[in-house]
Amino acid sequence: MKVRDVMSGSVRSVKPDTKIVEVASLMCLFRFHGVPVVDDDNRLIGIIAEKDLLHSLFPTVESLMTEGMHSVDMDRQMGRYGEILEKRVDELMTKHPISVDPDMHVLRAATVMVKHQFRRIPVAEKDGALLGMLSLGDVHKAIFHANMRGALKTS
Repeated sequence: MKVRDVMSGSVRSVKPDTKIVEVASLMCLFRFHGVPVVDDDNRLIGIIAEKDLLHSLFPTVESLMTEGMHSVDMDRQMGRYGEILEKRVDELMTKHPISVDPDMHVLRAATVMVKHQFRRIPVAEKDGALLGMLSLGDVHKAIFHANMRGALKTS
């Protein structure tokens, strides 16, 4: 069973110059945890995830060492979120993201995801063209259905 057989082909992506407020809206409204970033030719160039937005709210190691954890004002840190919303995707995105090939076996793709602790991963052609997203849920559902139909070899 190939990735292309089970991936989600309708993927919302953003451009590098997209404002973070737009990405955060997509994440909150549609429960996206990450959004692929593509260039004008729909080539995958990055991924912007919730962790990328929240990471800059965390106290730095330096501030924790000098001030101590007890004196960091977490509410003030959360208030800085407005500054993050003004940024552009290319300021926070992960560049050169890991992706899987659409012709890869789904279990091999799942292995890549587990190795990197991803719950979803972009699917891209060898030239970088974004085709879709694959989630562990997609893999699980496909294997479940194939087993229920008796469509898999067991020996």
